[in-house]
Amino acid sequence: MQHPASPLNDVWTKPAPLVLSMGDPCGIGPEIVAMQWLAGEAPGAVVIGSAAVMRRAVAALAGRHPAAARLQVWAVRSDARPAPPGAGAEGAESPVVLPVWEPAGLPSGLDALPWGQVQADAGAAAALCVREGAGLVQQGLALALVTAPLHKESLSLAGEPFPGHTELLQALATPAGQPLVPVRMMLANHELRTVLVSIHVSLRQALDAVNVANVLSTVRITHQSFVKMGFECPRIAVAGLNPHAGEGGLFGDEELSVIIPALEAARAEGIDVTGPLAPDTVFMRARHAPPDHPGEFDVVVAMYHDQGLIPVKYLGVAHGVNVTLGLPFVRTSPDHGTAFDLAGSGKADPSSLTEAMHLARQLAAAV
Repeated sequence: MQHPASPLNDVWTKPAPLVLSMGDPCGIGPEIVAMQWLAGEAPGAVVIGSAAVMRRAVAALAGRHPAAARLQVWAVRSDARPAPPGAGAEGAESPVVLPVWEPAGLPSGLDALPWGQVQADAGAAAALCVREGAGLVQQGLALALVTAPLHKESLSLAGEPFPGHTELLQALATPAGQPLVPVRMMLANHELRTVLVSIHVSLRQALDAVNVANVLSTVRITHQSFVKMGFECPRIAVAGLNPHAGEGGLFGDEELSVIIPALEAARAEGIDVTGPLAPDTVFMRARHAPPDHPGEFDVVVAMYHDQGLIPVKYLGVAHGVNVTLGLPFVRTSPDHGTAFDLAGSGKADPSSLTEAMHLARQLAAAV
């Protein structure tokens, strides 16, 4: 693959690597990103962030992870290229180079911000890194974007109009002057996948979002995305909104007036969709836990954020991955937040980010 002229050409492997946004500088993002290089999980990948923040993260890891001393942060734009592996003193372990692409306009002093606190500059930096990473993928300079956690309060304090990654990426994927590209959040692990009709809104707003157009669009995006992933005929289950999926209208009529018409329209398009099903049992039916419990469905469409995410997270966040469906490029993320209480301790678990990188590579290879 021929890439546009860029200093990043010095670090590309072929095929083009993943890019990882560092996340909120005051959270665990930089640490769990650095751990991917320690574990050998990031061949050819590049961090989008602050080299100074990444050096602070490496220093924070050193107390619990002695091998962190091998990590050599390289600011691609400004630092001289590090010596190649094996060029150190005889008998010494080879350094592990962690390349960092610093976007123009990063706030200064990010590495001096206190760990575990909401900061406007941290929110501004996190958002800028996401924008830069998405731009690099859209230019064909990388296969996929993997985003470390950002903090929604920090984003707001920085004046960002987007409550989270999904909405920001949706805006970045939309051509100027056009309606927003329809996207949906999927949370997935080895046992269960869920896609949400609405995400970061109040519960009252989420109820208003349960309309025929939104439910049908969610089912369509889910079907199209799973076909791209290699599912010939994805089996989609749809959760009801009300207890017992409304019990024929006894506990609410949204199933009758909204969800069923949307599913009938989806079936008319050839989509394999079942529902609305009782939300207190549909996730158990879809859970794939071999050898004794093969899932009846490939994915569940849930009506709102907590309805869909609690079951997945209950199964364990270590293997959970957030995927934005409907984007014209691949983006994944760990399924946890900034964990301010752990920031700077070196104790954060990098497993979910590792899974996000694995899935990003798989999805990028499939599309």
